[in-house]
Parts: sequence; structure tokens; C-alpha cells
Amino acid sequence: MSSIKNVLYWLIANSLGGSNRGRILEELFKKPQNANELSNNLKLEYKTVRYHLKVLEENKLITSVGGGYGKTYFPSDELEQNKHIFNEIWYEIGKKQIN
Repeated sequence: MSSIKNVLYWLIANSLGGSNRGRILEELFKKPQNANELSNNLKLEYKTVRYHLKVLEENKLITSVGGGYGKTYFPSDELEQNKHIFNEIWYEIGKKQIN
């Protein structure tokens, strides 16, 4: 199993909060967003979104540009290259696939 696949399984399928992290990645595949936009779009508490963004960024699944309130998040290059792995895991745990 590839390194990114291991990380995605751990963070999405096998940990508390994995569903929210998957939803965040799903949104970021659609378009780059800041924490406030994600919070509003996903109907999640702002602090919850910030926590999950920190976890995803620490594990190199997302990157960011800027700072403070306007800090914008994007899928990392490695995640973009391995989007099919995210889709596979997301589908496997009963979520919809990303096109």
C-alpha cells in the first residue's frame, strides 16, 4: 500500500473525525477555500474546520497560501496526483466519488 494511501485510510476511514476530513477534501477538490468558507459550506463549526485543516496540512494532504482569516487551502500536489486513491477510499466508506 502506498504511503499516501496509508495516510488517507488512517485520516479518513479509521479515525474519529474522518468523515469531516473527507468532506473538507471533497470541497477543496471543487475549489480552493478558506476556513470560513468551508465552515459555511459544510455547516460545521469554524473551530472544527480549523482543527481538521491543521491535521490535513500536517499530513501533507493540503497546502495553504496567505495567512490569518484569508488563509486559503488547496489539495497538495501529491493528493491531486493520487485523487483516485481518495475516491476509492471515500467510495469504500460509503461516500460519493469526486469527479
